[in-house]
Amino acid sequence: MDLRRIKHFVALGETGSFRRASERLHMTQPPLSVSIQKLEKELGTRLFNRGAAGVTLTPAGQAALPEARRLLFYEKQVAAAAHDAISGTGGTLRVGFVGTTSYGMLQRLMPAFRARYPGVELILKEAISVAIIHQLEDGALDLGLVRTPLMVATGATFLLLERERFILALPKGHLLSRQDTIRLQDLAGEAFLMYAESAAASLRFLVIAACQRAGFAPRIMQEATQVQTLLALVESGLGVALVPSVMRRYASDRIDYRELADLGPGAAMALSLAYMAGAEPPAALRFREVALQTLALGQP
Repeated sequence: MDLRRIKHFVALGETGSFRRASERLHMTQPPLSVSIQKLEKELGTRLFNRGAAGVTLTPAGQAALPEARRLLFYEKQVAAAAHDAISGTGGTLRVGFVGTTSYGMLQRLMPAFRARYPGVELILKEAISVAIIHQLEDGALDLGLVRTPLMVATGATFLLLERERFILALPKGHLLSRQDTIRLQDLAGEAFLMYAESAAASLRFLVIAACQRAGFAPRIMQEATQVQTLLALVESGLGVALVPSVMRRYASDRIDYRELADLGPGAAMALSLAYMAGAEPPAALRFREVALQTLALGQP
C-alpha cells in the first residue's frame, strides 16, 4: 500500500474538500483525485461520497480514517527510530559487566548515560571478564566492563576507567588485625581463599605472583569464581583473601579490610571498558564518550 495515497486520504478526509486538501499537500487537485481513486480501487470500496458541496466520508472511509492516521504516525516512528539508531541516540546497546562494577561504577555510569540518551535501550549481562571478551568478539555484546589485565589474547581495545589495588580481607578478630602494619610476607602461613583459574585467571595470577615476590607460595584452601563468594568464605572464617579495593563497599561486621604495606606495582589492576574498534554501533560510541567524561583515567 502506497503511503502517499494514505496521506492523501487523511488530508481529504480531514478537510472535506479537494481544494483544501491539495493546498495542504502542496499539489494540484487532478493528481489528488487520481490518487484517491486508485486507493479506493485497491481497497475495493468507496471512501468518499462526492457532491456539489464537497466530499464526505462513507462508512468505510469513517472506519478507515483512524487507522490511516495511526499508520502515518507509525511511519514517523519508524523513521525516527532509524535516525536515532544511526545517530546513537536510540536503538539497543548490549553491555557485559563483571560483578564488582556493581559496587559503585554501574551506579555512576548508567544514570549518566540514561540521562543523556534516554532513547537507548540498555541490555546488561553479568559475566566474568573472559566470557565478556569472547562475546564481544562473537558480536553477542557491544561493550564490556571488565577487569584488566586479562590473561587471554584478544583483538579488543581497552579504555581504562578505574585503577584498583588489592586489599586484605580477614575474618573479624583475626590475629593480624591487631598489627598496625601488615605486610604480604606476614600471610605466609595463612590459609588463602583463591580465585579459580578457569574463571578468574588474571586475578589468580596477580595474587600468586605477588606472594612469590614476597618469598612464599600461598597455601590455597578454597577456590571460588566470584569476588563476592570469596568474601562470603572469609566471613565464614575459612581463610584470608586479597580482593580489589572497591570491595570495601561490601560492608560486613564479620570482615576486617586492611591495606598491605609492601604491594608493588606488579599487582596493579583496573576496571576497563572493552570494545571492538571499528565494529561498534553508534550507541556504543555515545556510551564510550559518557564513560570518558564520567569515569575514565586514560588509556592503559
